[in-house]
Amino acid sequence: MRHALPAGLAALLWTGAALAQPSAPPAALAAPSIAGAPQARPELSALPRARLVGQARLTVWGFDIYDARLWAPAHFSAAGFAASALALELNYLRNFQAADIAERSLKEMRRSQPFSDAQAAQWKAELLRVIPDVRKGDRITGVHRPGVSAAFWVNGRASGEILDADFARLFFGIWLSPDTSEPRMREALLSGSGE
Repeated sequence: MRHALPAGLAALLWTGAALAQPSAPPAALAAPSIAGAPQARPELSALPRARLVGQARLTVWGFDIYDARLWAPAHFSAAGFAASALALELNYLRNFQAADIAERSLKEMRRSQPFSDAQAAQWKAELLRVIPDVRKGDRITGVHRPGVSAAFWVNGRASGEILDADFARLFFGIWLSPDTSEPRMREALLSGSGE
């Protein structure tokens, strides 16, 4: 039986809004096993020298939402994330509808830069094409191809690519931009970047 939160609450919780408190990830997440190593993840094949830069758990109002991990090459710069190849992995700890994820993503993307309603409608359609409803335990990884696209993988299988450099920059900015709604999560994800 699938347990889901009401749509409005699910949309609020997906990225956590302003009340989120990123917490330290569990010990199992702190030291990736062989299964967590880059070579064991097909979605990281585009980043052959990727390393785990940082990780965090997003918790909102006592609800664990997801564990996030940022993978990037050794030369990764937090200040230049928009020009860097990287992968952001979200391991979901709750069920969410794809439409709620898409809506919340667009709202968070607008924190960095305004865009038209027509652009939002196009990007929402693209997100719904590549991101399914998620269940507890699902893993979605976005791979940033700077200046080109954002490719998405669901549980280690390619689910599609959005060929739009502006979309990709703003999407990964949800977590990595200085304008993020979750500055403590950003700090944790970028903790291994040396900046």
